[in-house]
Amino acid sequence: QVQVEESGGGSVQTGGSLTLSCKVSGSNVDIRSMAWYRQTPGKQRELVAGVPRDGNTNYASSAKGRFTASRDNAKNILVLEMNALKPEDTAVYYCYVIGIPGPGRVNEGFWGQGTQVTVNS
Repeated sequence: QVQVEESGGGSVQTGGSLTLSCKVSGSNVDIRSMAWYRQTPGKQRELVAGVPRDGNTNYASSAKGRFTASRDNAKNILVLEMNALKPEDTAVYYCYVIGIPGPGRVNEGFWGQGTQVTVNS
């Protein structure tokens, strides 16, 4: 069983910073890619940053220059450092993981439960 758990959300003032973490657990999981998405009420979930196991991180245009995503493959952790936060960054942030959950299995996608980020003006 693969579990994805985010932490680090909260409320900050405009211009502030927050760091989100995502921990993936599952004894045999072979993680391929990890990503941060966010969603606001009435809107589709949108990609914030995608971090492949090997390759360059890609960012949404709204995140470039302000957000930094990084992963620790040994610990199955994904981090999102968010700086210069704006009210429009307010959303529920989700961690999404694609990986092979065990022997004989194929790639599957797993979502965390989300963590709320609120940026006050």
